[in-house]
Amino acid sequence: MITPHWIENGQGDHGLVFLHGVSGGADGALDLLPRLALPGWRALAWDMPGYGASEPFEAGTSEGMGAYADALVELLDAAGLERAVLVGHSMGGMVALQTAAQHPGRVAGLVLACCTPAFGASAGPLQQAFLAERLGPLDEGAGMRELAIDLIPGMVGPGGDPELVHDAVGLMARVPPDSYRHALRAVVGFDQRAALARIPVPALAIAGTHDKVSAPLVVRRMAERLPAGVYREIDAGHLAPFEEPALFAALVREFVAGLDHILVI
Repeated sequence: MITPHWIENGQGDHGLVFLHGVSGGADGALDLLPRLALPGWRALAWDMPGYGASEPFEAGTSEGMGAYADALVELLDAAGLERAVLVGHSMGGMVALQTAAQHPGRVAGLVLACCTPAFGASAGPLQQAFLAERLGPLDEGAGMRELAIDLIPGMVGPGGDPELVHDAVGLMARVPPDSYRHALRAVVGFDQRAALARIPVPALAIAGTHDKVSAPLVVRRMAERLPAGVYREIDAGHLAPFEEPALFAALVREFVAGLDHILVI
């Protein structure tokens, strides 16, 4: 497997990894990483396979979320991190949960932002409607920028910063269509609800009050099912980490500071 590309900020023996959503990339976390890097910690952000500077999956690779979890472990190995705190946004939170279930020894803590523990069966009507909305325009000849212009404005809360929307559209526009399709198929088939009770590591679940993609009630219930889960809410939309970066980073830093007793090397 090809090791994914990552960027990082900070120095130390401890590590956290920011995992972006289906419309993102490592570059979207450039301003966020310095806020997340506590003294003694490295803050990394990856380009998941097929995104940014990361090579796509090899032909024939499973379209399930497990392939992304395996790729993340490859990154941890390359970065010299035996265990890490995973900070996942949207699909990135799903990758984090999958990794905690699939490779429990590699995860020291979880921050799950604006994500859910399941999407459901890929053949279900909700899933098919979601795919039609996200992939239909591409099938009809639209480009990723056109799709982003249509989708991104609805992902921010009331009074969303136009510059944030502009930057998020630009980031999504750079996602290769094939990589986007692969990621969405992993999302609609994702379901780790049964694993929640078996994930013992400290977990912080963060919802956006105005999130129309990952409803706050679902995020709260996910936190309640995690043995060491804590719930927090930000007055923002689905792009909460970027709409309110100072508050988001403060919540993450507070959470990470409480993990000093966990050795992460």
